[in-house]
Amino acid sequence: MGIITVATTPLPDAHDLDDDGDDAVRRDAEAGESSRASRHWWDRNADEYQDEHGEFLGDDRFTWCPEGLDEAEARLLGEVEGRTVLEIGAGAAQCSRWLARQGARPVALDISFRQLQHSLRIDLARDTPPVPVVQADAAVLPFADGSFDLACSAYGAVPFSADTAALMREVHRVLRPGGRWVFSVTHPIRWAFPDEPGVEGLTAVASYFDRTPYVEQDEQGRATYVEHHRTIGDRVRELVGAGFRLLDLVEPEWPAGHEQEWGGWSPLRGRLIPGTAIFVAERD
Repeated sequence: MGIITVATTPLPDAHDLDDDGDDAVRRDAEAGESSRASRHWWDRNADEYQDEHGEFLGDDRFTWCPEGLDEAEARLLGEVEGRTVLEIGAGAAQCSRWLARQGARPVALDISFRQLQHSLRIDLARDTPPVPVVQADAAVLPFADGSFDLACSAYGAVPFSADTAALMREVHRVLRPGGRWVFSVTHPIRWAFPDEPGVEGLTAVASYFDRTPYVEQDEQGRATYVEHHRTIGDRVRELVGAGFRLLDLVEPEWPAGHEQEWGGWSPLRGRLIPGTAIFVAERD
């Protein structure tokens, strides 16, 4: 399988683009607009994201969610040694680096060139062989049919894709028969609540059934950030429609002693309502 390695030079200075004037609205956003917004937003915000969350994520830790559920404990992918694994929405490839230490052969894919440059930065600092990386949209995977044994995504790509039914079909296509596809997303019930860590985030203010995307847009009305909501039932139907069999749906509880907040994730909210949903599926 050919690898398209896009991060080949040390990390340069990022462009300084200010999003302070963007408006947050609920409106339709088609696939092309969503993809462009995600690529530009993550290129622009990758540095800040890695600075803020890098310590929690580690350089080679595979954590599924802000609740801190690690693959080392959960083993949702099953046996990974000797397996080819596609990490979708990989960011700086922390999960792929952990997989490589377990004897897997990972490929880290992300839509953001800047995020993948952070993967190179980590590898250079550690003086370890670089994780193979590919810059691409998860809804149009640049791999041949049956290229991978496993696929995973920890809060990557899925919420930002306008057509996740197509994304699921693409993952199914590049997996070999019997291959697992495991991905974590914000728990769909959270869309009914404000994205706030305090008591203000405990009162439902929107309909769980409203699938209208959340969009941040500039003064010209161009989307700069887009997230798409699907219900639990929507996700199950997408998986089954793509040819997967749902094995498990994990809703991690907030662990005792874990006091670190991450955006709208907090001990207060985490002990009352689920923050993460992890779908474990297998290709027919």
